This record gives sequence, structure tokens and C-alpha cells, in this order.
Amino acid sequence: MRMRRPRWPRTRTGQRRLVQAVMAGCVLALLPSAWLYVSTADRLRTTADVPRTEVAVVFGAGLWKHGEPSPYLAHRLDAAATLYRAGRIEVVLVTGDNSREDYDEPDAMRAYLTRHGVPDARIVSDYAGFDTWDSCVRAKKIFGVDRAVLISQGFHIRRAVALCEAAGVDSYGVGVADKHDATWYYGGTREVFAAGKAALDAVFQPDPTFLGRKEPGIARALAGAGD
Repeated sequence: MRMRRPRWPRTRTGQRRLVQAVMAGCVLALLPSAWLYVSTADRLRTTADVPRTEVAVVFGAGLWKHGEPSPYLAHRLDAAATLYRAGRIEVVLVTGDNSREDYDEPDAMRAYLTRHGVPDARIVSDYAGFDTWDSCVRAKKIFGVDRAVLISQGFHIRRAVALCEAAGVDSYGVGVADKHDATWYYGGTREVFAAGKAALDAVFQPDPTFLGRKEPGIARALAGAGD
């Protein structure tokens, strides 16, 4: 059975209505991205001028072979280590995917940070940060984080800040610069579509994939930070 191909309207009225419908669709599609830019305009900083904050949150960004952080994730972790060595943060919450036995982002992130000067006792792992919203909700509800510096790539940091703010975490974002390669362009394009989900998460605030019991890791790490 043949599918009929769509035809361009023959009348000027039909053509005008089609163009208006397409334009309206484009505007609606871009509204979530506009919301992210407006709502986070005063929340982005650099490693040099971000406010001193007890906790930094680093979001997972994939592992390479042998379980090492991907270059993008390594750059996020480098920024966290820089902030720690500069005394601008005291504890790092690493949040990522550990949904299967052979894939463990948080432990890989912890190992990388310890190799770069962050003491193991100052690192707390969230093994159920399956997406940005889950990580933000769990930071607030499970780990008791009320204020944090968020670290991610520039194309993702606005969404992270907006979602953590919606989850109740007073947040500043540090966007890590990376070369504009194919991965960067893919990430930027993906954010246009992810912004729509972010808007829905912020409005409806669904429960994360896994919530579980409260964990004292952040409080213990902060208590030991003055030793």
C-alpha cells in the first residue's frame, strides 16, 4: 500500500497557515532552551570566581575501556580537583551510573580524583545518578545537600543548574571548556531536546529511578574536613 506524500498547499491561505504552524512548532520546541538560559543567567561561574561552597557535585559523563573516565569526564574531575586544592570546596559528590556490575562511574571518578590530590575521605559516591534530575534529587533528599557547585561541560551546565535549583539545591555552575569536536556538537544538539524533558522534570518533579534511604556520607566528610 503506497503512502501519500504530503503536498504543498495550493492556496495562499493554506500556505500561510502551514508556515505559521511550522513557526509555532519551532517556537514551542525552543521555549525550554530559552527557559534554561534565562533561569541560570546569574548562576554560571569559573573555577576562579565561583563562591566558596562546602560541596561540589560532578556528574558522570561516560567511561572508556578499562573503566577509565572519558576525556569529557576527566575534564570535569580536573575542575573539581582544582577547586579542592584552591580551598574553594571541601567535599566532592560524584554521581553517576552503576546500573550493572561491569560499569561503575562513581568508583572510576573517585579513583581519578584521589590520583589528582583529593583525599578519599573527601569524596562521596552516588551510585544511582542515572540522569541529571535523579542526581539533583538524590543530592538533596539522600545526601542532604542544600548548596553546591555543579561541574559539567558548558553545553550541559545550564540544565544541571536549573534542575538542581528545582530540586531544592542552591546551585552555581562551572562549565568546563572543551574543544569543539564531534562529541561536543552532539552534546550541544542533544541539549536542545533534553531541555524539554528538563522542563517537565522541573514542573512535575517525578521520583528518581532509585531513591532509597538517606546517607550520611556528606555530613561525615564535612565533619572530618576540619581535622
